[in-house]
Amino acid sequence: MNYLDELINRIKILRSPDGCEWDRQQTHKTIRQNMLEEAYEAVEAIDENNIEHLKEELGDVLLQVVLQAQIADDNNEFNIQDVAKMLNDKLIHRHPHVFGENKTTDTKEILANWEKLKQEEKKERKRILDGIPSTLPALLYCMKISKKAARAGFEWKNVEQVEECFKSEVEEFKNASTKEDKEEEFGDILFSLVNLARWNNIDPELALAKANKKFIKRFNKLEELSEKNVGELTFEEYDTLWKKAKELTR
Repeated sequence: MNYLDELINRIKILRSPDGCEWDRQQTHKTIRQNMLEEAYEAVEAIDENNIEHLKEELGDVLLQVVLQAQIADDNNEFNIQDVAKMLNDKLIHRHPHVFGENKTTDTKEILANWEKLKQEEKKERKRILDGIPSTLPALLYCMKISKKAARAGFEWKNVEQVEECFKSEVEEFKNASTKEDKEEEFGDILFSLVNLARWNNIDPELALAKANKKFIKRFNKLEELSEKNVGELTFEEYDTLWKKAKELTR
């Protein structure tokens, strides 16, 4: 049985007059958030290395793709076959080393050629930083900006210069006098940290996610160790319990 075709047909039935009232009422915008949430849940399954969970969440992501395509089909905009054709054509165009005559196995050359071909497809993008989705999480958005600017030649000579930039931004933050100035300088600190992460081949979004999980794990342990409500702890008691929690959760 072709389960993909069955899924496409099932969504079509749900959107039909005899289908589900909720599904019929949905538009591209009303289920916009669903796409984001399902993608995040799939990423969480990847981070947890939970294959069964990943299989389920990929299904939820696929549901959003098929449902968006069916809404478009109902509006006479495009259909799921148009989506598949566009993707297929894009894959062929961006992989001349596989589907064409430009044979190469050099990863750097493949990526450089990918960017060149992508620019040929997106002729409406006139500026280097055009095309980066503003809906991305701020850290990921910052990383995309940083990478694109660097590929265009706007780059430091070495990592030491990046580190000096970070130190300089910290000093500017310390010297800022108003809340607005501090907010601006703090943003510059974060931006410089993202560049520092890029130079060290670190994904800042993933690094912060791991730090968040580590903090939650340690704080939960602190709560277990505390003999009284954590809201009643003194700073010294907090500090002592935190150090114990760190040791026990390493």
